[in-house]
Amino acid sequence: MSVFSKTCEYAMRAVFFIAYKTSEDKKVGIKEIAQGINSPEHFLAKILQDLSRKGIVLSAKGPNGGFYMDSITLKQPLSNIVEAIDGDKIFVGCGLGLNYCSESNPCPIHHEFKKIRNDIIKMLKNTTIEDFNEDLILGNSTLKK
Repeated sequence: MSVFSKTCEYAMRAVFFIAYKTSEDKKVGIKEIAQGINSPEHFLAKILQDLSRKGIVLSAKGPNGGFYMDSITLKQPLSNIVEAIDGDKIFVGCGLGLNYCSESNPCPIHHEFKKIRNDIIKMLKNTTIEDFNEDLILGNSTLKK
């Protein structure tokens, strides 16, 4: 089970991979990213185009081109990636996916889900892309399934 859409999962893993490679002071291409996170290359290309347009990752064309991050993009909260791909439904949506769920008209799991959702929001808004990079560099975490 995942909190995020499959597209958002790939986006987050790709951003983490790019951040990791950027720490080695290099730009990284679609093929390498796709292999590094076990992602379909064509699908990933569309995701990264979108993330690049929205300023989550940077890109350069040409023989030495590819995707990369700088000190500004590395300091973005994870919530930027989630909102760029999935919108804000995780921040405001019902745990059962109901349209009518609210404080005054709650679904059966509303109050418990709200606590969990608030913790997820806090983590996404208070954690930067850069915060996860050290564990990747040290080999303490992985991006492959």
